[in-house]
Amino acid sequence: MVPLAVGIDIGTSGSRAVAMLPDFSIAATASAPLDRFGANGRDPAVWWAAVEATLQELFSQIDRGAVRTIAVDGTSGTLLPIDGAGRPLAEPLMYNDKVPDAAFIATIDGAAPVASAAHGATSGLAKALWFQRLPDIHAVLHQADWISGQLSGRFDVSDENNSLKTGYDVEARRWPEWIAATGMRMELLPVVVRPGNVTGRLTAAAADLFGLPRDVAVVAGTTDGCASFLATGAAAAGDGVTALGSSLTIKILSDRPIFAPRYGIYSHRLGDAWLAGGASNTGGKVLALHFSLARIVELSATIDPATETGLDYYPLGSPGERFPIADPALPPRLLPRPQSDADYLKAMLEGIAAIEALGYRRLAELGAPRLTSVRSVGGGAANAAWTAIRQRKLAVEFRPALSDEAAAGTARLALKGASEAGLL
Repeated sequence: MVPLAVGIDIGTSGSRAVAMLPDFSIAATASAPLDRFGANGRDPAVWWAAVEATLQELFSQIDRGAVRTIAVDGTSGTLLPIDGAGRPLAEPLMYNDKVPDAAFIATIDGAAPVASAAHGATSGLAKALWFQRLPDIHAVLHQADWISGQLSGRFDVSDENNSLKTGYDVEARRWPEWIAATGMRMELLPVVVRPGNVTGRLTAAAADLFGLPRDVAVVAGTTDGCASFLATGAAAAGDGVTALGSSLTIKILSDRPIFAPRYGIYSHRLGDAWLAGGASNTGGKVLALHFSLARIVELSATIDPATETGLDYYPLGSPGERFPIADPALPPRLLPRPQSDADYLKAMLEGIAAIEALGYRRLAELGAPRLTSVRSVGGGAANAAWTAIRQRKLAVEFRPALSDEAAAGTARLALKGASEAGLL
């Protein structure tokens, strides 16, 4: 019997899962939308119902007895308070929710080092401070932690990636003392382990629910962003991954951490390596302000990517940029507009590609390795003309992504855990 590892991705719209073989090939996939189980996508009961349905579908396609480990990724910065039995005490604050009390933000700003990822109204630490006022609170957990707890019964453990925005010091590998100075009750914070470390076994109830062996190990997962990077197969220093979705996000595997909050750059720890990156306000959402998807496909087929329009665009939907230029008032640059729609689209694609190239150069200037290869994910990765323009501007090898499923990256962590625990 060939062993299998399972990765679960719980996102903003649904749940996905992947069963992976030791050679990293995918044996089965499954998914379920959140709205099938309720209108409130931030209800943990809806999260779990979607995960349960996803896993039941996944396990119907494979030999359940072959499953050895399971890991979960979730949205970075999503927190919820729980009681001693792991029950949510309030609606979670999602990754992009802002804590409404500015006093908490000021308290963190006064105590946290400048380079900490805990700054800001959407940080995990701000949310933890907000939640600790609740009666009967036992702990604050990240989204992935709580889902993992449904499987293992452990509601006291997290991973280094999810804990970063809650103030965890990934270099020293501990909760730093300055957190207590904010008034945070340290006993409410979870134990933190490395992604891929075994944290427990399936509870009898979970094993029976899914028809799995009771010795299946649950291992620490990661954030959805880190999982997406791992899924591509990028594994060497200098390997970059560009996500061409509604925004432009780039990440590079580094041999040292890069922290530059001014540019929104933080580094997640992946074993003894680091994943550094940033996100620009440019991307597909800017293109969508000017063209429909069908029109983009139509016009792209007529573009010659080997030539330049000579237009120096910086495509933004509104003033303000965070990375690779830190300027909240930076104006969009989309003029002059050529008569041809194809040339207008081409100039925007060139502009976004130039921002991508500048982003990787900025990371190198701050201490990251020089970019040596790129893997692309997101809807824009399928645009052949855009890819050719990007290849010309980046001048590095473009490699295919092994998968664009975050759950596949989490399955890789589950395989790591199985290997280290001698379960393969």
